[in-house]
Amino acid sequence: MSLRLIKRLSRDWFLLGMLGAVGLALLFPDFGRSGGAMHADVVTNVGIFLVFFLHGLGMPTSQLKAGALQWRLHVLVQSFTFLVFPALWVVLNLTVGRWVSDEVSLGFLFLCAVPSTISSSVAMTGVARGNVAGAIFDASLSSLLGIVLTPLIVGLLAQTTGARLSMGEAILKLSALLLLPLALGQLARPLLGATFARHRKYTNGIDRLFILVLVYASFCDSVASGIFGLHGGATLALVLGGAALILVIVLTLSTQAARRLGFNKEDEIAAVFCGSKKTLASGVPMARLLFGAHPALGLIVLPLMFYHQLQLLVCSVLAERYAARPQAP
Repeated sequence: MSLRLIKRLSRDWFLLGMLGAVGLALLFPDFGRSGGAMHADVVTNVGIFLVFFLHGLGMPTSQLKAGALQWRLHVLVQSFTFLVFPALWVVLNLTVGRWVSDEVSLGFLFLCAVPSTISSSVAMTGVARGNVAGAIFDASLSSLLGIVLTPLIVGLLAQTTGARLSMGEAILKLSALLLLPLALGQLARPLLGATFARHRKYTNGIDRLFILVLVYASFCDSVASGIFGLHGGATLALVLGGAALILVIVLTLSTQAARRLGFNKEDEIAAVFCGSKKTLASGVPMARLLFGAHPALGLIVLPLMFYHQLQLLVCSVLAERYAARPQAP
């Protein structure tokens, strides 16, 4: 098992890219910080708009329609994404929050509030021979709901961490830089959809490159403010352990919920993968928009970065196990 995970890590250029972005932020924080020579505010806004335009362009309307009627699956997935995750954060914050800094606690809250991821949820549901149409609908619906629900959840619960968030302003920002490009991407599908599908390998690369730019800019603000000087390796270990704990709990709960509701195996797979995943591709742009040049922005996105890699590793192994099950006659 460990050799398999090491091989996966060695092939994951995006993970190496994130480590490189953090390393560059440690070495050259002034270049990418807000107000620096990179003009991070302008670059990140343009990047966010492009990323979500590509998301809208790649959202398959026909498959969304095919999965739209499976309401029991959708209710379960969205409940986990926007109710179970935040409730889990509340429980953990009440029990162990006193030993966690406000910045790290806010980061875990943000992790629990962001939508599900689209690409890897659908891809792993396909590998596991699950309900792909349902996964496409749920992951896409989650992204749309997150534009409103993520700032609402963070705004309502962040007060316990000492943070304040203007929900109306946050929703307006997210609508302008997330919802608008998604809609424009959908409108452009008749003209550009086929070309996008043929070159998805390259467009996915553009998407991820912009995420790396956002990660770099986020960590530049934190490094320049000196926030990381106040936290050592113990904080990194705490964040990694917390992300792993949340992933294990949610995978267990979503699997048991799907089985108790009598889902067939294909729907169970879609529920587990869509209901347990959190999006880094949408999460980092959302963090930039919600928290702006917050001096602890690097710490705030750290739990999501760790969770992202853990979910890919664990769920890819889980997908292979699902795929190895005997075929129904």
